[in-house]
Amino acid sequence: MTDFTPALEWTRRHVDAGRLPVAVLGIADASGVLHLEAFGSDGDRTAHVDDRFALYSVTKPLVALTAMRAVERGLLTAETPLRDALPEFAHPQVTLAHLLSHTSGIADLVLETAGPIASHGNATTLREAIERAPLEFVTGTARRYNNLAWQGVAALIEHATGRAFDAEFADLAAAVGAEGLSFDTDGVHTVHGGERYGHTPANLLPLRHPAAGAAARASDLLALGTSLLAGDSAAVAPATLEAMLRPRTSGLYVIDADPLKALEDFGLGFNLPRRPSLLDDSVLGHEGWCRSQFWVSRASGRCVVLLTNRLDASEPDVGVQFDELLNAVFSAS
Repeated sequence: MTDFTPALEWTRRHVDAGRLPVAVLGIADASGVLHLEAFGSDGDRTAHVDDRFALYSVTKPLVALTAMRAVERGLLTAETPLRDALPEFAHPQVTLAHLLSHTSGIADLVLETAGPIASHGNATTLREAIERAPLEFVTGTARRYNNLAWQGVAALIEHATGRAFDAEFADLAAAVGAEGLSFDTDGVHTVHGGERYGHTPANLLPLRHPAAGAAARASDLLALGTSLLAGDSAAVAPATLEAMLRPRTSGLYVIDADPLKALEDFGLGFNLPRRPSLLDDSVLGHEGWCRSQFWVSRASGRCVVLLTNRLDASEPDVGVQFDELLNAVFSAS
C-alpha cells in the first residue's frame, strides 16, 4: 500500500501553523480514491471531507472539458472563431483554441468587474465586455493569462449546443459522478486574503464566472481525475484529452511579472507546469487563486486535490510551496 504520510504531514503542518485556514486533501488513481482527509477549523467551522470550496481558476480546465465535449459531438472545433457566437466581436482571427490557451490577445478585466467598463465600450455585462474588447497583442503571438476570454468559451458552448452553459457544465459533472460540482457557491468555505489584492470574493462568486466561479467537493475533482487516468471516456475520450494536452504556447513571449510563469506551458485549458521545483514533468491540471489544487500525473498514475481558502498563501511572508505537496504525492511509494 502506498504511503502518503509525507503529503498528509505537509498539509497538517501548514494548517496547524495557520498558513492555510483549512484544507481537504484527496488522492486518487485510475481505480478510485486512495485517501481523503480534512484538516483544521476556520472560526467555528470544522473542515469535513464533504465540504464544498470555491475553486477559482481550477474552474478553467473543467470549462475546457465542457467545450471539448461539444467538439466530440461535432458541434465545434478548436478553430471555431468566437465571432460565430458573438457576431459583434471585432476580431475574426480569435478561435476557441486561442481562448483556451491564453493567446487570444483580448484585453482582460479584473475578475469581479461590475458597472460600465470604459475600456470595453462601456459594457455593462461581462458578455458585452468580451464583445467589445480591444486586443492587447496580435492573436497567437504571445501568452498572457486571461479571465475574460472564458466568457467567450461559454458563449461558444451555448451557441454550438443551443443550451445554457451551466447545463452543459452540469452534464460533465454528472458524467463523472461529481454531484457537488456546480456554479452554486452557497455554503462554500470563506475565502481569506482578498484585502491584500483589493479583491472581494463575495463580489465574484455571484457572477458564476466561467473562468473562476465553480465550487466543488474534493471527491468531485477526484472523480474527474480518476476518469481521466482510467481513460474511460466519461469526461472526454482519451484522444480528446491528448489533443488538450498538446502544448499551445511553447516558445511564445510570456507577458507576466512572475518569471516562473515563463516555465509553464498551456494546452487547451490545462496548465502544463515544467517548473524546476517539480520532480514530475508529466503533470497537468490547474491551481486556483484560493490556492486549491487539481493535478494529475500520468507518470505516477495519480491525481491530487487540495481544497483550501487563502488567496495569499503562496506569498513569501506566508510561504506555502505547493510543489512540495505535488512532489510528495507523485513520488510516494
